[in-house]
Amino acid sequence: MASKSTSRVENSALSAELAELLSVVEPGAIADLVIQRAFTHGATDVHMDSVPAGMRIRFRIDGLLHDIVPVPSDKASNIISRLKVLANMDITDRRLPQDGRISSTHIDGVDRDVRVGTMSTIYGERIVMRMMPDPSEFSDLQSLGMYEDQFGQVENLLKAPYGLVLVVGPVGAGKTTTLYNFVASLNKPDRSIVTIEDPVERRLPGAAQIQVDNKSGLTFPVALRGVLRQDPNVMCIGEIRDAETARIACRAATTGVLVLSTLHANDTSSAVDVLRQFGIPSMLIADSLRGVISQRLIHRICEESRNEFAPDETSRKLLQLPPDDASSKIVEGVPADCNFQTGYAGRTAIFETMIVGRNLREAINGDAPAFAILDAALADGMISLEESARRRVLDQTTSIEELKRIMVDSSMA
Repeated sequence: MASKSTSRVENSALSAELAELLSVVEPGAIADLVIQRAFTHGATDVHMDSVPAGMRIRFRIDGLLHDIVPVPSDKASNIISRLKVLANMDITDRRLPQDGRISSTHIDGVDRDVRVGTMSTIYGERIVMRMMPDPSEFSDLQSLGMYEDQFGQVENLLKAPYGLVLVVGPVGAGKTTTLYNFVASLNKPDRSIVTIEDPVERRLPGAAQIQVDNKSGLTFPVALRGVLRQDPNVMCIGEIRDAETARIACRAATTGVLVLSTLHANDTSSAVDVLRQFGIPSMLIADSLRGVISQRLIHRICEESRNEFAPDETSRKLLQLPPDDASSKIVEGVPADCNFQTGYAGRTAIFETMIVGRNLREAINGDAPAFAILDAALADGMISLEESARRRVLDQTTSIEELKRIMVDSSMA
């Protein structure tokens, strides 16, 4: 999931541009321009919060929110109305939450989608827009950023004719991007591929994509049962959220279907415990589960503004380097306009890939707890998230601070 380079203009220049346009351009045009600039700067989300003085607009770039421009109150309501019209929302309803979508926004020759959500606050309406990624940005497995040994393991997992493959991690870890890459790699004319999602986030030509609609009764379990009667080779479930979906997914994975899904679990081994909490017997988990991929997103150090140095004693211990090591060099980012004064530019993913072979299958079937499953996976040669982060520091992709963050995250598992 190595980030593509984006066209970056310093925050101050963008703020100045929008502030100047606010005084001469119609608010509706400002709404369109904000969307365009968000895509240009690689923002994943745009936050528009009503405040006493009007509206505060922020872009989330590389996981961090940045103030972009304040909007006076006489223009804020018009911007909100424009966005609600674009997203096919009811502009007269300012009390209840609404969800919508702005489709086919043409940016730099690419059609992009925007998911829009509104919510009432004490100062007025709040709008958050999710900027959907360029469909071509991650078009093959190698673009995810896995190490060669992990990449080979995942390739073998996806060659399996049946079984359950899970991608796990917290919210915002990039699970959906990884899942879509898996499905795209399997999307061949000789396979029947069906996705069940809430919502459908990216279009996959050649795949049958179903959007869950709880209001009409088309829930994940209902859709799953229907799809299983339609001769699928591959089923992609956007997320396993409940016991019934988990049970149907595991059963399907033992009856000739390759099932791919995401799950909220901290790491690979804890995914087994989550399935058990859903009431899935350990024997069925052992029979159906082929592999679990856990991931996190880490910040990449800015290529244009960085400083190379020798790690100190504490850093050498964290990196598991010899005490007398004198050849290794690591880097840190230098805050500059090109990286929004953070020292980082873009993100990439690190992975932990657990392949369920004979030893792990026996451990799962024997009701082994998550820590014992983790020990067995490490004994089988699994590269942990911590070790993946350590490698990224040593190859000068990320900083020692990002390694420390991953280590703290792992210790809380």
